[in-house]
Amino acid sequence: MDLPALRTFQVVARHEHISRAAAELRVAQPAVSRTIARLEADLGVLLFDRQGRSIRLNRHGAAFLRRVERALGELDDARREVADAVGRDQGRVAVAAETLLTLSSLLSAFRAAHPGVEIRLYQSTAAVMRRQLAAREVDFCVASQPLRGAGLRSVVLMEEDVLLAVPVGHPLAGRGWVRLEDVMDEPFVTTRAGHWQRELLERLFAAAGRTPVITCEGDEPAATQFLIGAGLGIGLIPALARNESPEAPVRWLRLDAPDCRRTLSLVRRADTYVSTAERHFAAAAVAHFARRGRADH
Repeated sequence: MDLPALRTFQVVARHEHISRAAAELRVAQPAVSRTIARLEADLGVLLFDRQGRSIRLNRHGAAFLRRVERALGELDDARREVADAVGRDQGRVAVAAETLLTLSSLLSAFRAAHPGVEIRLYQSTAAVMRRQLAAREVDFCVASQPLRGAGLRSVVLMEEDVLLAVPVGHPLAGRGWVRLEDVMDEPFVTTRAGHWQRELLERLFAAAGRTPVITCEGDEPAATQFLIGAGLGIGLIPALARNESPEAPVRWLRLDAPDCRRTLSLVRRADTYVSTAERHFAAAAVAHFARRGRADH
């Protein structure tokens, strides 16, 4: 049992798929299979249930994975802490967000101030973010909905209104605000289930005892206002996007509905070492969105 074998097991357990794990590890598929077989022989127990070409982590594998992730996490923290102490490198920050457009201006300023820091980005739903934090795949999540779980720590970056965007020629386009009752039968452009815009839309309609009419759904929240501008429907868009994408051909209205707001938070694990690079990123994120919030008001 050695570190490469444990890291291989960790990746295979996450994917529950040998070829996908091999692709991530950049090694041949047979080498991954042999590593897992040797590890199981060393432990004297099967870690995966196999049926044909599919594999599933069994209860022994799940118990082993919890210990492996804890051990590898401690070693990774130790490596980063020592690197920080001797000033050996500039560090690395891995960040997940529901839309990467939210991070574009922050990352531009951060890279200018800290050009030696390696940045890795993921576009993830809230459910995926929780798994990424648990597996230590990311250091931070920029989340638009609560990430609940033991051992997570979050700081609010900004709070903003969520607006209703309609096409330029829409009958409601000249209004300053509308009630939820006014748009109950309108077709909505939104994100797939799991993204905060979809969660908010369904929550607002559920409070009124209705289900929204969804005509278009996708995985890229930043594209929503452009699809609305193309006349596919109306939709809920954060106020921040009005400034991020001023060229979108839509009209912005306020929706008179309770809790039609977004809270953007920076979330991380509370039990991991926070490197110098991560501290710089967290401070930059807080300062950046504080400035954005003041500018919007």
